[in-house]
Amino acid sequence: MRTASSKLDTAHLTANEEAELRCCTALELHDQGDYDGAREAIFPLWKRIGSRPNTEGLSDTVAAEVLLTTGILTRWLGNRSEIKEADGYAKDLISESITLYEAIKDSRKVAEARTELAYCYWRVGAHDEARVLFCEALKRLTIGGNARANAIIGLSFVEWAESRHNEALKVLTENAPLFEKITSHTLRGVYHNQIGIILEEIGAASKKRSAYFQRAINEYRIADEQFKLAKHVVFRALVKNNIGNVLKELGRFRDAHEFLEQARRLFMRVRDKVRTAQVDDTRAQVFIAEEKYAQAEVIARTAARSFERAGRQCFLAETLINQGIALARLHETERAQFVFQRAIEIAHQAGSLNRAGLAALTMIEEIDTLPHDVQSAAYEQAREWLATSDSPDIKPRLKAVAKKIDGIRTMTKSANAYELLFNKPCDLEAEVLRFERARIVEALAKVKGKVTHAAELLGMNYQKLAYIIETRHPDLLKKRTPVRRRPRKGTRKKDR
Repeated sequence: MRTASSKLDTAHLTANEEAELRCCTALELHDQGDYDGAREAIFPLWKRIGSRPNTEGLSDTVAAEVLLTTGILTRWLGNRSEIKEADGYAKDLISESITLYEAIKDSRKVAEARTELAYCYWRVGAHDEARVLFCEALKRLTIGGNARANAIIGLSFVEWAESRHNEALKVLTENAPLFEKITSHTLRGVYHNQIGIILEEIGAASKKRSAYFQRAINEYRIADEQFKLAKHVVFRALVKNNIGNVLKELGRFRDAHEFLEQARRLFMRVRDKVRTAQVDDTRAQVFIAEEKYAQAEVIARTAARSFERAGRQCFLAETLINQGIALARLHETERAQFVFQRAIEIAHQAGSLNRAGLAALTMIEEIDTLPHDVQSAAYEQAREWLATSDSPDIKPRLKAVAKKIDGIRTMTKSANAYELLFNKPCDLEAEVLRFERARIVEALAKVKGKVTHAAELLGMNYQKLAYIIETRHPDLLKKRTPVRRRPRKGTRKKDR
């Protein structure tokens, strides 16, 4: 569904009335997943991501609404188009709207705006900040409705992202009566979809996995019905991706690929690159389950590039873990270790210690030839970072790797652990110089410091090697024979 700005009848409206209509229309289209239509509806007031909307002449109430609406659209459109700075732009716009709402003492709109600001923090992995904002919003949104439902869903996202699955499920199930009453089919669909995701994650490590997976599929079907009523193509595609993931867990790989291909086509149709990458990440997991590790590595690498361009650090860390698994099982251990350590560092920098812990734990599980100090540091940090996780498979996995490294494990101080687990930046020029110096030292040692003979060993002429030593490695001058200057007259200088 598309409602272009040109179709809005605004000739009879004041500037404030027109701005309110455009904001209302844009948010309705956003709620249906028609982000291009939403952008067209708001276009006369807001030109592009990164720009400030035109609020000149508008009342404070309407100006705040325009800022909040463009902030919401910036977050969604920027995510779809892989614009890394979009969350920052969205934060600025939403924060400005909060300032105006506070000035006019509109407590409910302050809470709604803080909810949207919390989503910006959640998307970049700043979970502590997001949790505080969601909780603050809920304290003000005491009356049921779409705004409170939106904040509850956001809080469940934070708990889920930290692998606090039981807490996330509790947040949602305790508020089931609210979601039965709200009018937004989109929010009701997101509610059931999120319950499905949590049940799926709990089931993956449960003895009753089949029962949990069936409950998850039932929740996904309810979510799909709600998204169909909302005419939300994007979220229907997300449900297909989630069903594909459950089918993978059940070993129904062909069916899983069919659902994932449907999801991918839908996301590509709406040009949502980040969610297309999410589907690719799921496809990589299916290929790993099928033991098709080469295909899994290629697809995970492609997804990682999309997440990196979009600045989606948490998704990037998860995909890197899958890429690391594929590389390890292809026996490319050095690349696998690099990728796992990159996942650890990215998740840690994003504040998602749970993901950092999962990356460290998986690295130990998948790579048997890790250096002992790295293995020890990875275990100690995984144990620390996963201490608050209520995922039922974490403790058994930690116990298994503890046995694996028993006898070589030593306590590692945190500062040293970070040095061991984070990839050190490579200075290519310095590495080349170190290599060059080492080869020159070897050559000079073999010929007792004679530069002419060393040059022959290195495949270059005397003048070039002498110049390299003098300009790039002056400390080696003492390792070569003394330089004898050519006499002004007389016989040739004896070559050294």
